[in-house]
Amino acid sequence: MKIKNIFLGALATLALASCSDQMDYKEYSIYDADYMRTKFERAGGFLSTIYADLDSDFGNYSGAMLSSATDESVYSHDGNAIESFYNGAWSPTNANGSLWTTCYHGIAYCNLFLDEFTGLTFPEYTLDKNYDAEMYQYNNYKWEARWARAYFYFLLVRQYGGVPLITSNMSADEANAQPRVSADEIFAFIDSECEAIKDSITRDYGDLGKLAMTPANNGRANNLTVLALRARAALYHASPLFNPNNDKELWRKAAELNKVVIDSCVARKMKLSNDYKGLFIGNSSWSDANALGEIIFARRMPTENRNFETYNFPVGMSGAGAGGGGGNCPTQNLVDAYEMTNGKLISDPESGYDPQNPYANRDKRLALTVACNGDAWPNANTIPLETFVGGVNGLPTAFATPTGYYLKKYVTESVQTAGNGANTCKHVWVTFRLAEFYLNYAEAMLNLTGDGYQTAQGFVMTPAAAVNIVRKRAGQPNLPEGLDAGTFKSRLENERFVEFAFEGHRFFDVRRWKEAPQYFTNIRGMEINKVGEGFTYTPKTVQTRQWNDKMYLFPIPQSEILKSGALEQNPGW
Repeated sequence: MKIKNIFLGALATLALASCSDQMDYKEYSIYDADYMRTKFERAGGFLSTIYADLDSDFGNYSGAMLSSATDESVYSHDGNAIESFYNGAWSPTNANGSLWTTCYHGIAYCNLFLDEFTGLTFPEYTLDKNYDAEMYQYNNYKWEARWARAYFYFLLVRQYGGVPLITSNMSADEANAQPRVSADEIFAFIDSECEAIKDSITRDYGDLGKLAMTPANNGRANNLTVLALRARAALYHASPLFNPNNDKELWRKAAELNKVVIDSCVARKMKLSNDYKGLFIGNSSWSDANALGEIIFARRMPTENRNFETYNFPVGMSGAGAGGGGGNCPTQNLVDAYEMTNGKLISDPESGYDPQNPYANRDKRLALTVACNGDAWPNANTIPLETFVGGVNGLPTAFATPTGYYLKKYVTESVQTAGNGANTCKHVWVTFRLAEFYLNYAEAMLNLTGDGYQTAQGFVMTPAAAVNIVRKRAGQPNLPEGLDAGTFKSRLENERFVEFAFEGHRFFDVRRWKEAPQYFTNIRGMEINKVGEGFTYTPKTVQTRQWNDKMYLFPIPQSEILKSGALEQNPGW
């Protein structure tokens, strides 16, 4: 869309303050072009509309997260739109989500900024004492815009495959006439953009002198964010969905680029946080040194609220905890993936797993992610959770967990939803964090060499060594030595499942691996019954979901097909 005079009254809800150590949440209306060119803050406000289009998932489907279309969770409210991903209702006319529109909106603003609002000098500010620092920040905006455009294309390609590649400001008619290019071309564009800007975009916002944000500020793109996008995109490009011929050079490139991210983080003295839970609690991930040491980039939500907590707190709480909606309830599939503290899978007869004491001696990430029967959680709840049949938080109460579990991850337990103490909190969606790149590297190297304990020429770290760094933070022992390639692959996939639960990875990981029938069809929970002073635990099937291989990619919305005339629909849709 060509936007010249009035830019649709667009709202820049995440305006970047020039004299603050964090994003300042102001509103800017975008007016005519000459008006936009006269002040630093107007250019920054324009860029902020681009950041506002970045993705997050705090219940995008009327409270349901995308996790509830995977084996991570089940949404406790029947009839939610999330069900169309697996009940046969998904179609081009019910295309599930607005990402196509949102991304192309963001891309249009990136192109407009790059074509019409770069190279300005703001002459009326030349005598301002902060002019040089303001210009430094302004001149960085073009690199941020190019990163954001590449990131929007990554979101599009992982969801749709090949899409129209638009890199200049166009009218709506011109944009709608653009045909799809191949997924390979989109990945090549992302890679070339990241290569072009990685040494130009600021290393950190401590470089802004008197206008400095905190050096580790993770709410704006810096060169580490560029490296992270490039590395993740390379892994996707090498994966079976986009690399059907298993081109080993794509795996090599993915290994190289993910190692670059790891090395760059280590050089900055970044490391995995010793507070896993704090990475996902907005008040911590906003400013805590531990979190900032691992988080590379995060989407900071514009207003404090308690919507996510209200969606996901257990039903049946009383008093200050009233109002919980049940929400995205973790599955038994996920719970079973957490190993014992001795590093053995619960399916191993030597693991020590007790089916009638199922949460004892488990990987500590389980207790930080999933609320189980008997947990004292959240803070406002006055009695331990009763997720057993007939318990105050269990079935048959309306909207109670169908799986026996409630969600902890990303949920701020200190929020109070009712009473005089009702409060709100910040929410931060973690887009890139260091742990991902260890596991990305391990996957790429495994697929390059076919061995979890070997490296290719030019590399030092083995896949096992990379995985073990992530496991060490969780308190889990190293992976066993001598696993064959297939078993190592299974353990690596399991590690991603538990480490990245509810972070938006699972939906796309299983798709890029082309393993959905293995994971996404049989969804299990736990039936818990109280017997005297104890409980019995019986795994059960909660849902049997449909799968068709056309669902590895989304359908392009039919409305886009009709207004274009140049777009071809994805196969099977």
